[in-house]
Amino acid sequence: MINYIGYIFKVSPKEPGTEILIAQLGEEGFESFVENEDGVNAYIQEKDWNAEILNDIQILNSEEFKITFEEEVIEQINWNSEWEKNFNQIQVDDIVSIRAPFHENPNLKYDIVIEPKMSFGTGHHETTHMMVQHLLQLDLTNKKTLDMGCGTGILAIFAEMKGAQPIDAIDIDAWCYENSIENVERNNCKHISVFEGDASLLMNKKYDVIIANINRNILLNDMASYINCLNDEGVILFSGFYQEDIPIIDKEVSKYGLTLDKIIERNNWVSLKYLK
Repeated sequence: MINYIGYIFKVSPKEPGTEILIAQLGEEGFESFVENEDGVNAYIQEKDWNAEILNDIQILNSEEFKITFEEEVIEQINWNSEWEKNFNQIQVDDIVSIRAPFHENPNLKYDIVIEPKMSFGTGHHETTHMMVQHLLQLDLTNKKTLDMGCGTGILAIFAEMKGAQPIDAIDIDAWCYENSIENVERNNCKHISVFEGDASLLMNKKYDVIIANINRNILLNDMASYINCLNDEGVILFSGFYQEDIPIIDKEVSKYGLTLDKIIERNNWVSLKYLK
């Protein structure tokens, strides 16, 4: 059984402290986060943890924020009940609802129902919200689409609701892979294939639309793989990083001749739309 190391962070002021903390923890390998009224609970697999893991988290040494934390070892059980306690319904622009089965249906145009597990990207996170906003503005009819780092599968599911097909959803985490399959079935999707793996699965693939909601370091490392499989006149959406990271991302993307078309910002997180 895989164990997780969990940290319970109390952050003051909570905003934007919690967002900055999540971004920095994500770069160190923390893969799942549950926000609460005092801050955030952050989780990393025990095999990826070391005693100095927090040494490079700059915000912990910042005079602008007061952050305290407790540490615990958590067996990978009862995650559904943990998420149910913390998972609030999300609504995007009064058009899209992202909810668990136990939430009441608000009867918006698009209704995504997920059973969240230990997966990053339940819709609470600002980056998922912004990616949904980007997708709302795109004509996805019959567009071959990739959801890279699919998490719970929300963005792939929404892409199919907007007419995209076929769709590949890929995540390196086994729980995300299994959870995405369950959520694809729950939403009666017929055109989504879910794969467990990394950018190596993209060899000889081609897409009209690519969604990559992943942390900055992975985006930079795998950028060539993403852009090489994007069709001419295609669209690629990036998120999972902070406003100050835009120049770094843009410098890398510009190497491949893509044009920055739109920036969405939400609580200091950003999402970028590029055209090929």
